[in-house]
Amino acid sequence: MTTTSGRMLHAAGPALVITAVAVATSYLTNLVVPVVSALTAAVVLGVLAGSTPMLSGGNRAVIARLTRKMLRAGVVLLGLQLALPAVLGLGPGVLVAVVLTIGTTFVGTVALGRLVGVPRGLAVLVATGFSICGASAIAAMEDVVDREDSDVATAIALVTCYGGLAIAVVPLVGGWLGLAGPRLGGWAGLAVAEVAQVVAAATPAGAAAIAVAVVVKLSRVVLLAPMVALVSVHERRRTRKAADSPKQTPLVPLFVLGFLAMVAVRSVDILPEPVLDVAKVCCTLLLAGALFGLGCAVRIGPLVRTGGRALLLGLLSTLLIGTTSFVALAVLG
Repeated sequence: MTTTSGRMLHAAGPALVITAVAVATSYLTNLVVPVVSALTAAVVLGVLAGSTPMLSGGNRAVIARLTRKMLRAGVVLLGLQLALPAVLGLGPGVLVAVVLTIGTTFVGTVALGRLVGVPRGLAVLVATGFSICGASAIAAMEDVVDREDSDVATAIALVTCYGGLAIAVVPLVGGWLGLAGPRLGGWAGLAVAEVAQVVAAATPAGAAAIAVAVVVKLSRVVLLAPMVALVSVHERRRTRKAADSPKQTPLVPLFVLGFLAMVAVRSVDILPEPVLDVAKVCCTLLLAGALFGLGCAVRIGPLVRTGGRALLLGLLSTLLIGTTSFVALAVLG
């Protein structure tokens, strides 16, 4: 048994090393350029690696198995970043605005995807990333929706592209609309996808704006689990109706339950800050590894062919969440 295990480890060694180097590079990239998340850097590295002969078929298979486990563990640890008392402190008006914005953006983006002619899987991933929390939400959703690997890379690229534009546009448009301080921070937290992008967009309005923006942003992450669960149930019903469909999605993925359990642990405040800091870093590393693996499976051809329509969908989704969040906060906040 030991000999067999040793052989398996030896065969998997190169894939493990490649994944570890990619994760480390992604994390360091984020430290040097904070606006570029480690998850975005990881999927780009994966696409580049997957497009070269450096990965053998065996390495690709090992990376795929390894990174799927990393994905689920990373999503579970993501729950430790959410403390429900802080979210509830936003008040009922803001919380209703969050729910309305996410629901409208998700449903509207999926409908817009049909309108512009992108694959359904891509539309669902874009809707998830833009409405909830960027690349980490896309990583969680890709496990339950029928999609191509290139759809994952495209969705993350769109979140990165339009989130980068939002860093400049949100403070500028917010100034025109008379938003300042915490009000601008609330809009940034509700309209921009990635945490780093949210902080950058709120920074011109000051420290109070950043604090509000981050809490509002995390309130969106709370809805990740129910969103994944709802889509999972819907996908399960679709596959039952389609007799030729090879994919049978779980009713509620186990990692979603783990995510909710970690939210509960974080909310009762029993873990010291050093443990939470370590868990946050581990979460980032695990999700970066998962997205590197997804990137390795991407083929550039399909990615390029859907480029124009995907860019249009990203623009429409950005306008949708920006407008919906502004109106919702103005009325309810």
